[in-house]
Amino acid sequence: MKVRLAPRALADAQRLKGWWVRHRRKAPDLFEQELDGALVSIAAMPTLGTLYEQEGRDVGMRRFLMRKTGHHIYYAVVASEVVVIAIWGARKERGPKL
Repeated sequence: MKVRLAPRALADAQRLKGWWVRHRRKAPDLFEQELDGALVSIAAMPTLGTLYEQEGRDVGMRRFLMRKTGHHIYYAVVASEVVVIAIWGARKERGPKL
């Protein structure tokens, strides 16, 4: 299945990649590598992520945890593609406003 990053998710990915490169000198490429692998896995099996319910929204949103970097990928399956809505730190006490 095709995977597309919405503008917000693309901005999130670029910002997080830059942060990771600047602050994680021992593994500067880890975020990008884990994100790429996660997107391949999600494309192969879109139901891989857990359902993510947010008050007032019922669109089948899912989130997938990138364990090594501690970020969630929030996405939905729309028609015949996976649309990544946001990438958000899993350690935060709340999810993103979607």
